[in-house]
Amino acid sequence: MDAGGTTAAGPAEPAGPAADSGLFGPGSVTWRIMSEPIIWVAGFRALYLQALHPRVMRGTWQNTSFARPGEAWGRFIRTSRFVAVRTYGTRAEVDRAARRVRKIHASLTGTDADGHRFRLDEPALLLWVHCGEISSYADIARRSGMGLSARNLDEFVDEQRRSAAVIGLDPGAVPASMAALDAYYEQVRPALYACAEAKQALRRSYHPDMPAELLPLRLMVPPLGTLAFATLPRWARRMYGTPGSPVTDLAATAALRVAHQSATRVPRELLYRSLNRAARGQASERRAAA
Repeated sequence: MDAGGTTAAGPAEPAGPAADSGLFGPGSVTWRIMSEPIIWVAGFRALYLQALHPRVMRGTWQNTSFARPGEAWGRFIRTSRFVAVRTYGTRAEVDRAARRVRKIHASLTGTDADGHRFRLDEPALLLWVHCGEISSYADIARRSGMGLSARNLDEFVDEQRRSAAVIGLDPGAVPASMAALDAYYEQVRPALYACAEAKQALRRSYHPDMPAELLPLRLMVPPLGTLAFATLPRWARRMYGTPGSPVTDLAATAALRVAHQSATRVPRELLYRSLNRAARGQASERRAAA
């Protein structure tokens, strides 16, 4: 579930008129959506949604820091940084980051409950993770009152096929519109459920072991997780064993709009400073270990 996450760095300033704007650029719907702080909610929502694919969840649990206390937020930071580079980095930066991710995925395998081994870079698994991330961004953007039209959302989904390509997917096999995303979920839902690892990951997400640099965010995590969970599709909430009530949908949408309006008044550097400091600290630790 490495694709799930938020843009911890925010948009990079262009170096000049001829600067390389990477996969998207300042005129894209992607830059418009991903620069909004409310997209943090979408990052959590994506993780909860992605966990409902039992093979993806077991592979993630067996190979990442989900199962190791004290390291889960390190993974969160690394994923956030990748999404930031993928969104705002130059082509060269995106290519370097994507090669690292593809190399990691290619080296990992998981084991199903019946003992069957599988690769984490199977196209079907990568597609599920991609769709969980992109549908979460689109849903939160739509419901939080960013002023996006249905056409804007379709453009965003279509633009994000470029993100799918950098992790090794065929863009032609990736949903290119909101309707195509809906059709994809209708197709895969019969194979989804909340396995034991997914339920445990959900519980841990409300009480994370956080590095010292992120302790100021500890109080934000439970309400952020609660709001993100409430924004899941009704069928997804039912799989976790909670009611899929339309009333919850209305309340979550109202809360998103309030949160979006509140977040627009907070200086962006305050929102991103802690994560950037933690990321730099982790990079220093990795260099020292090497």
